[in-house]
Amino acid sequence: MPRQDGDDSPGADAKPGEADVAPLLEEAISMVQRAKSMPLSSSAIVGRDELLALLESVRAGLPGELQRARRLLQDRDELLRLAERDAAELLDEARAQAARMVERTEVVRQARHHADRLVAEAEAEARRLRHEANDAVDRRLATFEIALDRTLRMVHEHRERLAATPDPDPEEDVALGLPDPSPGDGLFDQDLA
Repeated sequence: MPRQDGDDSPGADAKPGEADVAPLLEEAISMVQRAKSMPLSSSAIVGRDELLALLESVRAGLPGELQRARRLLQDRDELLRLAERDAAELLDEARAQAARMVERTEVVRQARHHADRLVAEAEAEARRLRHEANDAVDRRLATFEIALDRTLRMVHEHRERLAATPDPDPEEDVALGLPDPSPGDGLFDQDLA
């Protein structure tokens, strides 16, 4: 049966005069199934006018149905293209972000490596400077020790000479024109020792 105007069936968006094909085909099949069989035959008796009117409605509806199907296919293809484009953009963005993260990771790794190398070099330089300073101080102390040792030996030798020298003869000193040292002239016992 053809679709009536104002019908809310699946073909309601069809153009005027175009019927929704699926219900019409269902009706044609139902008509053939309900048809009376001819005796001793598999043929059925179907109302020609009614079936022809139904098939004419199907034929009239087919171009619209095909056009809708094509439009649906085009819409589907457009949706697929958009989805593929969006997916490609997402993949490109994800790859770019991953590359940036890898680059940052590489920069951080290189910075850490550079910092570790600088710290190691600074520690080595500090050790070298410490050793050089210790060596310089040790050399100065050794020089000072040698000078002190020489001075101590000289002091010791002079003290031994002084201790070995006989007491001066006051008469000799007078003969040489030296002042007479008397006990009250400012010499102390520790000065003589």
